[in-house]
Amino acid sequence: MDSEIILETQNLEYFYHKDDLALRDVSIKIPKGKKTILLGANGTGKSTLFLHFNGVLKPKKGKVLYNGQEITYSAKALSELRSKVAVVLQNPDDQIFSTTVEEDVAFGPLNMGLPREEVEKRVEEALFLVNMTEYRSRPSQQLSFGQRKRVAFAGALAMKPEVLIMDEPTAGLDPQMTHELMELTDELVHLGTTVIISTHDVAMAYTWAEELHVLQNGRLVFSGKSEEFFTDPVRVHLAGLSQPVLFEINAHLESLGKGQQQPYPRNITQFISKLAPSATAPGTLHLLPVNGKLEQETIDAIIRKCNNGKARVGISGTGARIAGSVGMISADYVFNSIENCLTETILGLDAIICYDECLEGIIREKLANLMDNFGMNIKVVKEENPAQ
Repeated sequence: MDSEIILETQNLEYFYHKDDLALRDVSIKIPKGKKTILLGANGTGKSTLFLHFNGVLKPKKGKVLYNGQEITYSAKALSELRSKVAVVLQNPDDQIFSTTVEEDVAFGPLNMGLPREEVEKRVEEALFLVNMTEYRSRPSQQLSFGQRKRVAFAGALAMKPEVLIMDEPTAGLDPQMTHELMELTDELVHLGTTVIISTHDVAMAYTWAEELHVLQNGRLVFSGKSEEFFTDPVRVHLAGLSQPVLFEINAHLESLGKGQQQPYPRNITQFISKLAPSATAPGTLHLLPVNGKLEQETIDAIIRKCNNGKARVGISGTGARIAGSVGMISADYVFNSIENCLTETILGLDAIICYDECLEGIIREKLANLMDNFGMNIKVVKEENPAQ
């Protein structure tokens, strides 16, 4: 058994109609604790594969393994599996059945047989993470589509799964909600959860995935790093997809003699790092942990120490955003703040990230990536928050 593989299928086949295979001989390995994307055009079998991972569908042929053990389909075994492998469906109306928000979020933990006190704690934590605490007693039918997606997400989080599977999670969300969701998934992976996302969004797949698996007509046609897949335009086209815009721009710059494709920048911050001349001196990144409390005067004091008394301010993390809204904190970036602040420093400006403490590892990983792969050495100063 490979201890690093948490989910696996072996020669999996499934059909809804006997002469129309939805999945054809799919053998896939999902690594533990990684950001994994299942990419494919609509109708390629992504959702069908996901529903095998937690036993909603049973293979017509082949096996599904969880932590190296073939899953079984008794009621008891499936209940245990679904407490560890949670699926968030694309349409929240297929998942929300309870009358109120808190009842729906509590449904999974209650089915796990947890004590009422633990259920209450999990509901509170999950609603906080998706910024829906104030809607706790709201009837589910009175929520907007985006709010219902948050509730469905909270219901999965409340189960504290080892694997979180999301089917087209950003469909129907506005850009800010999309950034908030992806930021939260980064945090979950950093804390040890395996997150799997299905999408046909090539930009998301290229930017976010550590592991990429591509389906085409029910077959698995690629497994590996995203840049390896997108370097072959014919393969991309045959899969009914297109190359990400950032990937194409990077390739065209090489054609114009403006450098080599490698290292492949996966986001704007890395792209700017690659283009920045070596003579450009990066600004300083100030790290300010929030932990629920933050005062504007703390930020102002840091700004006065910055270059020319100016700095961009970003708020990152659900707790930091809530603290910011309560304290009327003035911020330039509230969503995608880490990347935006890093970009500011690359351009020679100072920036301040006000963040939830659990995000510091993610910030430092991004800094290390910029240094190791793009030679960008950004000075970092960790500030103290006297309000804590």
